[in-house]
Amino acid sequence: MQQLNLPSYNLSVKDGEVFDIIRKKYVRLTPEEWVRQNFVHFLISEKGFPKNLMSTETSLSVFNTVKRTDITVFSSSGQVLAVVECKAPYVEITQSTFSQIARYNITLKASFLIVTNGLTHYCIKLDKDTKKYEFLKEIPKYNELI
Repeated sequence: MQQLNLPSYNLSVKDGEVFDIIRKKYVRLTPEEWVRQNFVHFLISEKGFPKNLMSTETSLSVFNTVKRTDITVFSSSGQVLAVVECKAPYVEITQSTFSQIARYNITLKASFLIVTNGLTHYCIKLDKDTKKYEFLKEIPKYNELI
């Protein structure tokens, strides 16, 4: 698989599948899944995100359509803190990508939205009171989300 703009992690890959440490099972290894699994490890190892407060491929309903978030991060009380949208490395991150995660956030109401293709990463902090957003220079540590 392609080298990403992330530290290298020792992912368990076998027979065209990669082990998802969140779902605790092997899943089909696609370019997007490669980004998702590496980004999960990045959030845990580099940013201190608790593995037990993350979910991958979580279903949600958006305008009566079932969608799935790539990575959802929760507080210990169950509040959604951050939503991550992962794309394959060859997929350019465009306004359409930001619109997709913004639609998900209508339901989830997270304060942080993260978009990555494994090569480029964006993090947006939303102020729910003023309805303004700010692009952050880097992805915050977990304790900075709370």
